[in-house]
Amino acid sequence: MSQNPATPLDEYDLRILSLLQVDNQISNQALAAEVNLSPPACLRRVRRLREEKYIQKDISVVDPNKVGLPIMMWVLVQVERERLDLLDEFKRFLQSVPEVMQCYVVTGRADFAMMIAVRDIDHYEAFATRVFRQNPNIRHFETMVVMSRVKFGMSLPLDEARE
Repeated sequence: MSQNPATPLDEYDLRILSLLQVDNQISNQALAAEVNLSPPACLRRVRRLREEKYIQKDISVVDPNKVGLPIMMWVLVQVERERLDLLDEFKRFLQSVPEVMQCYVVTGRADFAMMIAVRDIDHYEAFATRVFRQNPNIRHFETMVVMSRVKFGMSLPLDEARE
């Protein structure tokens, strides 16, 4: 991991990041051609973007229906006490819960918002008992079942970040 401060992004870096958000399997040759850089210069930039953690992770997006986890839910969670040690303990616990795909500390009526994936309602019932009902620091949780996916992605609007 790089100890140096992050290098400011220029237009080449932003274009590289935009293209990699769409397809992180693109070859260095094709990426270099798209951004109008030599392949060695492009590869150096991509390595730097990874070292400086502009690129946090390379993943494959899996179809939940094809792997038997068709039910997606958003769960809003309120804690009983907002003591830092209890919040940190819950955050560490959530890191180990496979059904939790994403989790955020949020403002408003909830303390956490999380996206989960489950097989069926019985799977969700077991999850809710294990994660929420057995935790004495959980005051309330509200579950919203995803009926259909309108838009899904992790790409940041990099053009908007420069304005």
